[in-house]
Amino acid sequence: MKMLMSDYEVTLVNDNTPFAGGLWKIHVELPDQYPYKSPSIGFKNRIFHPNIDELSGSVCLDVINQTWSPMYDMINIFEVFLPQLLRYPNPTDPLNGEAAALLMREPKSYDAKVKEYVTRYASREAADAAASDGESDDEMSSVGSYDSADDEEPAGNMDEL
Repeated sequence: MKMLMSDYEVTLVNDNTPFAGGLWKIHVELPDQYPYKSPSIGFKNRIFHPNIDELSGSVCLDVINQTWSPMYDMINIFEVFLPQLLRYPNPTDPLNGEAAALLMREPKSYDAKVKEYVTRYASREAADAAASDGESDDEMSSVGSYDSADDEEPAGNMDEL
């Protein structure tokens, strides 16, 4: 598992699962109350996994959503929690019902579909394209969402002064 970080963007490279060779961009938003409130985390490029919403990238991760503690930090998320989620998906609590059903009924077909998604959506080029698309971050994993001040209009025009 290798981690690269730039501001709140993290690239996760996973080497020991059907996700081998894949590269995912992870969007992270820290609320004002961090570390007392959990960060919002979402995959920016598509991934086929029972506990990750395929379209929004929202992560169903109990530690982040419900049992967050100020003792956890971003290193825990990227070196422990997310790699564990990829290695040990929980099909009994899915965000992606299709992935969960396939994993439970036909594990080899699940592995093949994961590898297909890795090839199509998790190459360096696909990950970079997903990161630059600016897809909606409204449904990322979090009990509460932090709204960015970037969406606000300026109070006035400096040229008028």
